[in-house]
Amino acid sequence: MDLPAAAFLRLRQHFFDAAGRPIPFPLREKRHTQDDPFGEFLVTRALADLPAVSCVGAPGPLITPDLILFRSDRTLDRADDLRQIVGIEVKKLERTERGPVARTSGVDFNTTPPCGRIRVYDANDDPMDVRGFYLFVCLEPAEGVLGSMIASSLALVDGNLLNEDFEYYLSITGQREKRIGLGTFSDGADRQRPMLIFPNPLGIAELDHSATLVHSDPDLSSSPAPLTPSFRLRRRVPSTGEVRTFIGYRHAMDATAEPPTDMLDPFPAPRRTTRTVPRGRFRLPSAF
Repeated sequence: MDLPAAAFLRLRQHFFDAAGRPIPFPLREKRHTQDDPFGEFLVTRALADLPAVSCVGAPGPLITPDLILFRSDRTLDRADDLRQIVGIEVKKLERTERGPVARTSGVDFNTTPPCGRIRVYDANDDPMDVRGFYLFVCLEPAEGVLGSMIASSLALVDGNLLNEDFEYYLSITGQREKRIGLGTFSDGADRQRPMLIFPNPLGIAELDHSATLVHSDPDLSSSPAPLTPSFRLRRRVPSTGEVRTFIGYRHAMDATAEPPTDMLDPFPAPRRTTRTVPRGRFRLPSAF
């Protein structure tokens, strides 16, 4: 079984009961802006005891991915082999008062674009390009259980579902030039810091209120793992017209007897323009 499948099954077991209902879990309070209690919970609790698998969290804030899973019982000879190593970035979301997951039309990825291949570094500080997956989870307070949360929706998705352009990924995550000498006294600087928005899989209605693994391998259900294909998610590449196909897997306990449904470009499509929104205007009261 590859590592994303193993991780998904453990997450499904940890956060949902046999009937697919969310299980409350304790989560400490956030101490400061860069503190990540949920990421810590994943590394130390939810994914800590996968057999023969090591789970290592990011060594500090503002470092991607949030965690690395790797087989601790074998020598790493292929950095792109999902049976040996995978990086997982975690995107935490909330639910709106109306019901849907917030930011359905796009999630902030800050300065690191999502990608199916991501760069990490070994102990000698040499680069390793490993496969990247993204865990989208909607966290909500557990009713009647003080200090506890539930994961009402969870999707572990292949980064290629969001973007497969590794050269673009490197162009953003690599070293950039700042603009310096700005302002009247030439002591200002512009970090030229990108702020990136990419699709939110939990914006797809079929992925809400469920636990789903979105994977490019169409044969995961043939393994001993209790995974059942529930849908095919296809995305069209506008520049070429090619179509990329991914499989949405559910735990066998959550699957229906219906054949897999076919979804083409199901992400909510926001209307975007190249022009940025100006800063908010401070309007004085009319009586001033």
